[in-house]
Amino acid sequence: MKQWIYPLLIVIAASSYGILSTIIKLAIQDGFTAAEAVTSQYFVGFFIALLIFIFIKRQIPKFGGGYILILAGLFTATTGTVYGQAVQHMPASLAVVMLFQFTWVGMLFDCIANRRLPKRVEVISLIFLLGGTILAAGIIDADLSGIPWQGWAWGMASAISFASFVMINQRQVEGMGTETRLLFTSFFAAIAICFYQNPEIVWNGTLFAEGLWVYGLILGLFGIVVPIYLFSIAVPKVGTATASILSAMELPVAVTASVILLSEKLTFLQVIGILIILFGMTLPTLAERKLRRRAS
Repeated sequence: MKQWIYPLLIVIAASSYGILSTIIKLAIQDGFTAAEAVTSQYFVGFFIALLIFIFIKRQIPKFGGGYILILAGLFTATTGTVYGQAVQHMPASLAVVMLFQFTWVGMLFDCIANRRLPKRVEVISLIFLLGGTILAAGIIDADLSGIPWQGWAWGMASAISFASFVMINQRQVEGMGTETRLLFTSFFAAIAICFYQNPEIVWNGTLFAEGLWVYGLILGLFGIVVPIYLFSIAVPKVGTATASILSAMELPVAVTASVILLSEKLTFLQVIGILIILFGMTLPTLAERKLRRRAS
């Protein structure tokens, strides 16, 4: 597989995360709560992963990988939960900015794990990403004085949790295929979400009788199956630092989805912010390609 495929897979995985907030808002408009929508995401996501495994492998799954898959599932569930708490304590636009701190947190984790200093192109890329995020989220004129400390804490926790999810996906499990890894990661995520959200939607009729499964199908596919599957393939190839930078694609997609599906307004500053994010994302990949050309 050509090397440019792996960064593209990261971008696709991050883009799938970008539509989740819009789908959850649509579910809320249809009478469901955010907690119910998020719970349906993990339960239906596990069911889809199970069907994929049965269809492709046609065998009884054998567990392996130990703590790696348990942590991957735990961080998957934790990220959505703590981010939801952040949204309750601060404006959604600011919560997005806090979540996007995972870009530098992920790079920090990678530097610590590999005992290295950040590359110059990584630092420059992060500067563009953080600046573009502030513009794209539309918080230039926001009043931050009334936001409680809990909001900042939950927001930072979501960034650390997502960066941890990306990093744990860098660890490969010997002898385990991607479909098996997806199955167990989604399984542990579904177990963890039972302690965080509303597992009663399965037996009280909300998931099936009231039609929540339609939103759960979209959320499970784009919030569980696609990102976990693609991250499992691509992160070991590109590394945590580059994966964190490329995952910034989530915000432009989130803004675009809200404009198309929710008819939200898109300002000129947001457009500039999105363009800055896209430019910052491409810097590490362009620099790596340039080095390869020189070497060849």
